[in-house]
Amino acid sequence: MKERNHTALTEFILLAFGSGPGLKVEPFVVFLAIYLTTILGNTIMVFLIRASSCLHTPMYFFLMNMSLLDLCYSSTIAPKAMSSFLAGSKTISFIGCATQLFFFGVFVTTETFILAFMLAAMAYDRYTAICNPILYPIAMSKQVCVQLLVGSYVCSGVNSMVQTVYTFTLCFCGSNEIDHFFCDFTPLISLSCTNTDINELEMFTLSGLLIMSTFMVILVSYAYIISAIFRIRSAEGRHRAFSTCTSHMMSVTLFCGTLTFMYAQPSSLSAPAQSKMVSVFYTLVISMLNPLIYSLRNKDVKKAFRRTISSVFLK
Repeated sequence: MKERNHTALTEFILLAFGSGPGLKVEPFVVFLAIYLTTILGNTIMVFLIRASSCLHTPMYFFLMNMSLLDLCYSSTIAPKAMSSFLAGSKTISFIGCATQLFFFGVFVTTETFILAFMLAAMAYDRYTAICNPILYPIAMSKQVCVQLLVGSYVCSGVNSMVQTVYTFTLCFCGSNEIDHFFCDFTPLISLSCTNTDINELEMFTLSGLLIMSTFMVILVSYAYIISAIFRIRSAEGRHRAFSTCTSHMMSVTLFCGTLTFMYAQPSSLSAPAQSKMVSVFYTLVISMLNPLIYSLRNKDVKKAFRRTISSVFLK
């Protein structure tokens, strides 16, 4: 039995926030409220950006795609978690777990890329608007934006496929209970009865490279943004620009910080209870907050929202 091959395993049990059968009303209500707010906020952002010609710029192109990704990867996690809370059934099939893990990896990695590209576009937008307005439409054309988006999905797909295959070629010959509310790399690796040093090194290396490269793009982007802000003559204009950047930086710090905590450190250093709470933030809470962060302090989005609402009521 100890040498049982992992192919004999047909399902996993997601322990989520408590062992044992029965309804989990509190986490269900919390997840439902967060998920519905995420769906509403991100759907509105996608609709506004698509409908408003004034928002057809590279920065809003990436913001729209980030909202779509927020919808996708929160939908990869929340419905299954909520069904387990409500129905009391905590099982997930072997194939279902691998599928959830793959798509989660694709969406979360792509969002990391797009977050960096969006901030880079915003930085370039602010910088060239002051320093060289003619250059911006040439360097950040629609074709370039689409190529960056497609490249993000391709790189994310390869990364997620490699990590998923490495994870599910391990032997699971002991417990099939995952101490988490969804199929994630770290808790799955911890269930294996074989040596997982290579898997942990591979995950640590790929995650570290991804986070560091994203961090460098964001750092350079903010250097350009700050440089552009200091060229603004109006003190009120500088204050407004810094205020907007602060809210954006808060979102970036939360997202990248939680990913670093989860995947860019040895699994032995992270406690399961801590990991679950951190996972709630980057899989659900940040997706819910992003539309607020990128719209409430954005005059273009607020203007487009008012114009859309007015046109609906005038009809």
